[in-house]
Amino acid sequence: PKGKEIIQQCGIGLVRIRRDSAQLAFTAPPLLRFEAVEAQLLGQILPGLGLMPDALMDARWVDNGAGWLALRLKDRAAVLALQPDYAALPQGLAIGVFAPWDAQRDGPDAQFEVRAFIPGDGMPEDPVTGSLNAGIAQWLLSEGLAPDRFVVSQGTAMGRQGRVHIQRSAQDIWVGGAVVTCVDGSLAF
Repeated sequence: PKGKEIIQQCGIGLVRIRRDSAQLAFTAPPLLRFEAVEAQLLGQILPGLGLMPDALMDARWVDNGAGWLALRLKDRAAVLALQPDYAALPQGLAIGVFAPWDAQRDGPDAQFEVRAFIPGDGMPEDPVTGSLNAGIAQWLLSEGLAPDRFVVSQGTAMGRQGRVHIQRSAQDIWVGGAVVTCVDGSLAF
């Protein structure tokens, strides 16, 4: 269901935003880069995350302006068990890691678990990341690895209960969730 929309000017261009009841959502911007991650770079990332090469199912750039690359692991437990050595990871590189949930083992609340790391950024792990989830959603949907509507869990390893709702509607992929207003005000032009 569509609510009222606004248009936000971003570095990537114009992004549509809508509010539906308690949720805000934006349309996933186009990917600037969507290809396999270079083996040399993976050789730096995997040890920094404490992963053996056989733990990796796939790795892709999902850069929609924020520079994200994403690593797909086999299961949620592997994502949650990560204990990155931030000093060993390439500094300033935006790294997402995700895996599917197993409904019998993990429950029905979400279909994927995501973690977002940006070593050297002052906040090494982000509890909920719209741009990363937008890139991952485009990957999953383009390859038929997810249904047109699904929920992502993020922030679990940080004690958070973030939920990102993904919905493909015609040509658009909407990325949204419940939000908490931390700053409120107005602009005068």
